[in-house]
Amino acid sequence: MMKPKLFFSLLIIVLIISSCASKKQLDTIKPEAEKAATPLVYELDPSFINVPVSIKLSDIENQTNAILNGLIYENKGIEDDNIEIKVWKQAPITIRQDKASNNQRIKTILPLKAVIKYRIGTQTMGVNLYKTSEFNLNGVVTLSSDIGLSNWKLKSKTTITDLQWKESPSMVVYGKNVPVTYLVNPAIKLFRANIEKSIDEAIQASMDFKPNVLNAIEKLTVPFKMNDDYESWLRLVPIEIYTTDAQLKNDNVLLQMGMKCQMETVIGHQPESKFDAKNILLKPVTDMPNHVTSNIIAISTYEDASKIMTKNFSGQEFISGSKKVTVKKVDIWHKDNNLVIALDLQGSVNGTIYLSGMPQYDAVNKEIYFYKLDYVLDTKNKLLRTANWLAKGLILKRIQEYCKYSIQTNLDEGKQTMLGYLNNYSPVPGVFVNGTMKDIEFEKIQLTNTAILAFLKVKGNISVTVDGLK
Repeated sequence: MMKPKLFFSLLIIVLIISSCASKKQLDTIKPEAEKAATPLVYELDPSFINVPVSIKLSDIENQTNAILNGLIYENKGIEDDNIEIKVWKQAPITIRQDKASNNQRIKTILPLKAVIKYRIGTQTMGVNLYKTSEFNLNGVVTLSSDIGLSNWKLKSKTTITDLQWKESPSMVVYGKNVPVTYLVNPAIKLFRANIEKSIDEAIQASMDFKPNVLNAIEKLTVPFKMNDDYESWLRLVPIEIYTTDAQLKNDNVLLQMGMKCQMETVIGHQPESKFDAKNILLKPVTDMPNHVTSNIIAISTYEDASKIMTKNFSGQEFISGSKKVTVKKVDIWHKDNNLVIALDLQGSVNGTIYLSGMPQYDAVNKEIYFYKLDYVLDTKNKLLRTANWLAKGLILKRIQEYCKYSIQTNLDEGKQTMLGYLNNYSPVPGVFVNGTMKDIEFEKIQLTNTAILAFLKVKGNISVTVDGLK
């Protein structure tokens, strides 16, 4: 009869052997990751950004007053036509919408001072019989201007519509006080065109959009980091700028502008700006869509995706009868236009199994999942010989349920970064950018040797206000 001590020793040995025999050790071949570097700069389809611009007439007024000062006309040719005229701006110019034109023109009020010398008489037999009188007159000129846009500048076509003198000029002729308004008013013809031209030139010089627009664009094209962990940068590359003609509304000049650009995502060190003012074209158009379409990328590195999926598998057991395994670690990499997913197993089977699949995007749940996920050939052959239960479709389907992860955080971070540039952002003094974003639409997925790129389209609107332009 076997002794109890020996019996229990043999029983333990049998259990150990039985246990070891039931735990299969897989010896699978690892599909090596592609080592060829995929370019880390990705050019998207052009984005179109609609930029309605509003400029207050008060800003045009301030700029015009700063440019147009002092003497604005002078005619010294008294010997030619018996008249000499000097005209000064007497007080600040005011610029408003012209109600007489149904607010489709701007009205400029120019207070002026005129010094007019008029010569009456003749010269005969070498004797000078001329009499010269000087008039100091104060008046107000009213001008009306059509406006438009040409070569980056607000252009105007101005005409004088009225001139009111505050006093009626007169002179003493042979002992008599004679009104000479009939002499002075024709003199207006001499400086009329000059004053009209001066107003047009001042408005055009005050509203040269090119320096301000290009300065603002240059600020926006400096690449900014979208995510510290991924070392991803967004770079804006302008191609063309479109604009409609200028319109007047509520004492504002309205311009519908739009920018065609490339939005590139660069992974790694901060890239250089591709801004080149010489290559930016301004094209006139009749109308502009009232929206913004921007193409962006949500970036998920394989390392980050592996961590998320390892967390997904935490605490999950995959059971078939008395056999079960747990996933201790997940690793992902790129190979042959698919992704390889490595699962480190522990339980009835120990070792690593390898699956392959193409990532897809679930727009409803904002998730990356894997379409037609299946074991790679070597893993499948090994499982069929040693752990057939794991090769069954039911277990594979359950594993597939955990092979997904949300990029909602990526989208939220990217959106918040872009919204920072749409919340009263001021790229240059006096220029303010505001806007909204909505309707994120999925476009496509692209794989690199380091990351999964989800290409997305974002719609919204942007408005640019010029207030206190310097």
